[in-house]
Amino acid sequence: MLDYDLHCHSVFSDGTLTPTELVNRAAERGVRVMALTDHDDVAGLDEARAVATQHGITFINGVEVSVSWRSHTLHIVGLAINPHFPALTEGLRGVRSGRGERAQKMSDALAKAGIGGMLAGAYQYANNPNMVGRAHFARYLVESGHCKDMKSVFNRYLVKGKPGYVPHQWATLDDAIAWIRGSGGVAVLAHPGRYMSGRNGMGKKTMHELLSEFVELGGQAIEVVTGSHTPEQYAEFARYAEEFNLLASCGSDFHGPGESYRDMGRLPDFPLSCKPVWHAWEKPAITQLSEH
Repeated sequence: MLDYDLHCHSVFSDGTLTPTELVNRAAERGVRVMALTDHDDVAGLDEARAVATQHGITFINGVEVSVSWRSHTLHIVGLAINPHFPALTEGLRGVRSGRGERAQKMSDALAKAGIGGMLAGAYQYANNPNMVGRAHFARYLVESGHCKDMKSVFNRYLVKGKPGYVPHQWATLDDAIAWIRGSGGVAVLAHPGRYMSGRNGMGKKTMHELLSEFVELGGQAIEVVTGSHTPEQYAEFARYAEEFNLLASCGSDFHGPGESYRDMGRLPDFPLSCKPVWHAWEKPAITQLSEH
């Protein structure tokens, strides 16, 4: 089992645990190296790093940038970033600024479908109101009895083609990679299997085009072992990593107890062909970059 978890979320984006609670959970489950990768925000890093130090966990500064590419929404994880790099901080601020407007549109769309009061309900769950998003709407839809769990909420209301889905223009792929690379970080394509699933998922041809562009723009790694991937997808994306000479990353994509695909510290090993993403930095560099 891998004792690295390089993708998880706190209340500073759409997780349910504070950075302190999240790191404590990681420590209880045997994680030795972790990155906090909140969506479009780095505000939780200082707290998480302080607690990780107490536990002897090596902490990597991270972020997950929301990206619009063609008709798809992608997520690019940045690992070993400098969170104070001006282009990154300004870029993330710009991405966050559109979330409130999207939330209002989502609430209006759900009201037209006969479900009122959603905006106030979603904000009840948003510890960071600047980061209100689909997960906060989903939690309120479950609480108010419209769906039994988070997965069914997304399937019925919040994915493309459903009543509460609102398209949004996030960062460009070029910008997201440039912000991460400019800050000294490693750009990772997050949970690629999710982009190929569902009625609106991309096919293999489009995935090849995405990876070609990702590498051309400076992308360096791909999540092979991640919470939403099946064992078959571990092997599939290990092959993509080899084909495109990408490093392999791993992470639970943990958001909170009871609503994540996989808990922290429970990740299987990489397929043998993979070159782990942590080979992109040396041990001294981890310490230096994590202290920014």
